[in-house]
Amino acid sequence: MIAYLRDFGMNFQFIAESFETSVPWDRVLPLCDSVKAKIREVCKELGVQYDPFVSCRISQTYDTGACVYFYYGFNWKGLKDPVAAFTTVEHEARIEILKQGGSLSHHHGVGKLRRPFLPSHISPVGMKMLQGMKQSVDPKNIFANGNLFDANVDVSAQPTEHH
Repeated sequence: MIAYLRDFGMNFQFIAESFETSVPWDRVLPLCDSVKAKIREVCKELGVQYDPFVSCRISQTYDTGACVYFYYGFNWKGLKDPVAAFTTVEHEARIEILKQGGSLSHHHGVGKLRRPFLPSHISPVGMKMLQGMKQSVDPKNIFANGNLFDANVDVSAQPTEHH
Protein backbone atom coordinates (compact mmCIF):
# COMPACT_ATOMS: atom_id res chain seq x y z
CA MET A 1 0.00 0.00 0.00
CA ILE A 2 2.84 2.38 0.82
CA ALA A 3 4.17 2.30 -2.75
CA TYR A 4 0.75 3.22 -4.14
CA LEU A 5 0.43 6.14 -1.73
CA ARG A 6 3.95 7.25 -2.62
CA ASP A 7 3.13 7.17 -6.32
CA PHE A 8 -0.15 9.04 -5.73
CA GLY A 9 1.73 11.74 -3.80
CA MET A 10 4.05 12.30 -6.78
CA ASN A 11 1.03 13.75 -8.61
CA PHE A 12 1.04 16.52 -5.98
CA GLN A 13 4.79 17.25 -5.93
CA PHE A 14 5.26 15.08 -2.85
CA ILE A 15 8.15 12.60 -2.87
CA ALA A 16 8.34 9.97 -0.13
CA GLU A 17 9.97 6.71 0.80
CA SER A 18 10.75 4.40 3.70
CA PHE A 19 13.99 2.86 4.93
CA GLU A 20 14.94 0.66 7.84
CA THR A 21 17.71 -0.08 10.29
CA SER A 22 18.30 -2.24 13.33
CA VAL A 23 19.61 -0.90 16.60
CA PRO A 24 20.18 -2.06 20.21
CA TRP A 25 17.34 -1.22 22.63
CA ASP A 26 19.26 1.48 24.47
CA ARG A 27 19.74 3.37 21.17
CA VAL A 28 16.16 3.19 19.81
CA LEU A 29 14.85 6.51 21.15
CA PRO A 30 18.04 8.52 20.59
CA LEU A 31 18.26 7.15 17.05
CA CYS A 32 14.62 7.95 16.26
CA ASP A 33 14.89 11.49 17.63
CA SER A 34 18.19 12.32 15.94
CA VAL A 35 17.31 10.86 12.52
CA LYS A 36 13.99 12.69 12.40
CA ALA A 37 15.77 15.93 13.39
CA LYS A 38 18.45 15.33 10.72
CA ILE A 39 15.84 14.86 8.00
CA ARG A 40 14.13 18.12 9.00
CA GLU A 41 17.48 19.94 9.13
CA VAL A 42 18.66 18.74 5.72
CA CYS A 43 15.31 19.53 4.10
CA LYS A 44 15.55 23.07 5.42
CA GLU A 45 19.16 23.42 4.20
CA LEU A 46 18.12 22.22 0.72
CA GLY A 47 15.35 24.79 0.46
CA VAL A 48 12.34 22.56 0.98
CA GLN A 49 9.55 25.11 1.49
CA TYR A 50 7.28 23.07 3.79
CA ASP A 51 8.02 20.96 6.84
CA PRO A 52 8.73 17.39 5.76
CA PHE A 53 6.67 14.45 6.93
CA VAL A 54 8.87 12.28 9.16
CA SER A 55 7.76 9.29 11.19
CA CYS A 56 9.11 5.99 12.43
CA ARG A 57 7.91 2.75 13.95
CA ILE A 58 9.33 -0.45 15.34
CA SER A 59 8.45 -3.30 13.00
CA GLN A 60 10.36 -6.21 14.56
CA THR A 61 11.65 -6.81 18.06
CA TYR A 62 14.47 -8.98 19.33
CA ASP A 63 16.07 -9.63 22.71
CA THR A 64 18.95 -7.37 21.72
CA GLY A 65 17.13 -4.58 19.90
CA ALA A 66 14.65 -3.62 17.23
CA CYS A 67 14.14 -2.92 13.56
CA VAL A 68 13.11 0.70 13.12
CA TYR A 69 11.31 1.81 9.96
CA PHE A 70 11.47 5.46 8.97
CA TYR A 71 9.00 7.13 6.64
CA TYR A 72 9.66 10.54 5.22
CA GLY A 73 8.56 12.77 2.44
CA PHE A 74 8.45 16.38 1.37
CA ASN A 75 6.87 18.70 -1.13
CA TRP A 76 9.44 19.47 -3.82
CA LYS A 77 7.74 22.62 -5.10
CA GLY A 78 10.39 25.15 -6.12
CA LEU A 79 13.35 22.74 -6.00
CA LYS A 80 15.56 22.70 -9.07
CA ASP A 81 16.47 19.00 -8.71
CA PRO A 82 14.04 17.14 -6.40
CA VAL A 83 15.67 13.76 -7.03
CA ALA A 84 19.10 15.05 -5.94
CA ALA A 85 17.52 16.66 -2.87
CA PHE A 86 15.72 13.44 -2.01
CA THR A 87 18.91 11.41 -2.41
CA THR A 88 20.83 13.86 -0.21
CA VAL A 89 18.22 13.67 2.54
CA GLU A 90 18.28 9.88 2.60
CA HIS A 91 22.10 9.78 2.47
CA GLU A 92 22.40 12.19 5.41
CA ALA A 93 19.76 10.23 7.33
CA ARG A 94 21.81 7.06 6.83
CA ILE A 95 24.95 8.80 8.11
CA GLU A 96 22.99 9.82 11.22
CA ILE A 97 21.71 6.26 11.67
CA LEU A 98 25.26 4.95 11.61
CA LYS A 99 26.43 7.65 14.05
CA GLN A 100 23.66 6.56 16.42
CA GLY A 101 24.71 2.90 16.34
CA GLY A 102 22.16 1.69 13.80
CA SER A 103 22.92 -0.85 11.11
CA LEU A 104 23.46 -0.12 7.44
CA SER A 105 20.25 -2.02 6.71
CA HIS A 106 17.95 -4.66 8.14
CA HIS A 107 15.97 -7.06 5.96
CA HIS A 108 15.88 -4.98 2.77
CA GLY A 109 19.61 -5.29 2.23
CA VAL A 110 22.06 -2.72 0.97
CA GLY A 111 20.95 -1.95 -2.57
CA LYS A 112 22.27 0.81 -4.79
CA LEU A 113 21.51 3.71 -2.45
CA ARG A 114 23.52 2.32 0.47
CA ARG A 115 26.33 0.78 -1.58
CA PRO A 116 28.66 3.78 -1.03
CA PHE A 117 28.66 2.94 2.70
CA LEU A 118 29.99 -0.61 2.18
CA PRO A 119 33.74 0.18 2.23
CA SER A 120 33.42 1.57 5.75
CA HIS A 121 31.48 -1.50 6.94
CA ILE A 122 32.94 -4.48 5.10
CA SER A 123 36.64 -5.20 4.78
CA PRO A 124 38.28 -5.96 1.42
CA VAL A 125 38.34 -9.63 2.45
CA GLY A 126 34.63 -9.46 3.26
CA MET A 127 33.89 -7.93 -0.13
CA LYS A 128 35.84 -10.74 -1.83
CA MET A 129 33.75 -13.24 0.13
CA LEU A 130 30.54 -11.56 -1.07
CA GLN A 131 31.86 -11.54 -4.63
CA GLY A 132 32.62 -15.27 -4.32
CA MET A 133 29.10 -16.00 -3.09
CA LYS A 134 27.64 -13.90 -5.88
CA GLN A 135 29.72 -15.86 -8.41
CA SER A 136 28.49 -19.16 -6.97
CA VAL A 137 24.77 -18.38 -7.03
CA ASP A 138 24.58 -15.83 -9.88
CA PRO A 139 27.52 -16.32 -12.26
CA LYS A 140 25.84 -14.25 -15.01
CA ASN A 141 25.29 -11.34 -12.58
CA ILE A 142 21.57 -11.10 -13.32
CA PHE A 143 20.07 -10.58 -9.88
CA ALA A 144 20.52 -7.30 -7.99
CA ASN A 145 22.97 -6.16 -10.66
CA GLY A 146 24.88 -3.21 -9.28
CA ASN A 147 23.63 -3.49 -5.69
CA LEU A 148 26.91 -4.62 -4.15
CA PHE A 149 29.34 -4.17 -7.02
CA ASP A 150 29.43 -1.95 -10.07
CA ALA A 151 27.06 -3.30 -12.70
CA ASN A 152 30.00 -3.78 -15.09
CA VAL A 153 32.09 -5.79 -12.60
CA ASP A 154 32.76 -9.32 -13.81
CA VAL A 155 31.76 -11.41 -10.80
CA SER A 156 33.24 -14.47 -12.50
CA ALA A 157 36.75 -13.04 -12.12
CA GLN A 158 38.68 -14.90 -9.48
CA PRO A 159 39.95 -12.78 -6.59
CA THR A 160 43.69 -12.24 -6.60
CA GLU A 161 45.52 -14.05 -3.82
CA HIS A 162 47.93 -12.04 -1.69
CA HIS A 163 50.83 -13.72 0.09
